[in-house]
Formats: sequence, structure tokens, C-alpha cells
Amino acid sequence: MTTAIEILLVEDNPSDIKLAMHAFEKHNLANRVHVLRDGAEALEYLFCTGKYLGRKLDGALKMILLDLKLPLVDGLEVLRQIKSAPETKMIPVVVMTSSVEEKDIVESYNLGVNSYVQKPVEFEKFIEAVRQLGLYWLLVNQLPRTGE
Repeated sequence: MTTAIEILLVEDNPSDIKLAMHAFEKHNLANRVHVLRDGAEALEYLFCTGKYLGRKLDGALKMILLDLKLPLVDGLEVLRQIKSAPETKMIPVVVMTSSVEEKDIVESYNLGVNSYVQKPVEFEKFIEAVRQLGLYWLLVNQLPRTGE
């Protein structure tokens, strides 16, 4: 049996990926996470194009954890496309980035981000932030049912 992907982690920093996956594993969420390392691949995955051509949108995705500083296509452009497409605009997107630039925060909210979180520098605080985000968006937050 395959577990549906519920969290899409779009992050290019190997250390941050490792920390996030550690937090998800510690709280039994890791089998529901799919990691992509650049914005172009994230868009291919979400819109079932390129190497993801033929992938079906199954509605299981409950959260996208998105870095802003990504190679190929930056996180703001990924966010813009997610929130402007009918098939993906309802998926909650949490920007988790090292940027605290006001323009990035304002632009993210203007584009429809659901939450903006600065990556904690300390190991334990990073783990706790990821844990809280995962638990909230998977267990607490209610999404509308699709296909009804």
C-alpha cells in the first residue's frame, strides 16, 4: 500500500531538508513527504508536466512547505502559479525561508500564502517549528472536500 503524499517540501538546502525530514520522522509524518529541490521541478510536480507527465492530481496534498530562494524558478513565482491555478489554489502554502525582508513577506501574502515562517537558526527550534507546522496543517486545519 502506498501512502498518499500529504506534504510537499520544496527546499534546495540539504541541511534544511535533513532537519525537516528528521522532524517529520520523529512525529511519524515522513512517509507522507515528497521533497523537491527546485522551483521548476515543483511546478512540474504540481501541474503534472515534464517528468511528472501522467501523474494524477489525487487531492491528498495537504500542505506545501516552500522556500523562497530556490534555483531555476524562485519560490515567489512558484507561489504565484500555485495560487493562480484553479486546481492548486486551495492547497495551503507555508513559506519557510531565511528571508525576513519585508518585501518578501508582503509579496508572499499578496500572492495568497497561508503562512510565512522564518527558518529558526537553532537546531531544536527548527525541528519544533517543522513539527508544529506539520501537525497543524495535517491534523488541525480543515480543507474543503474536493470533487463534490
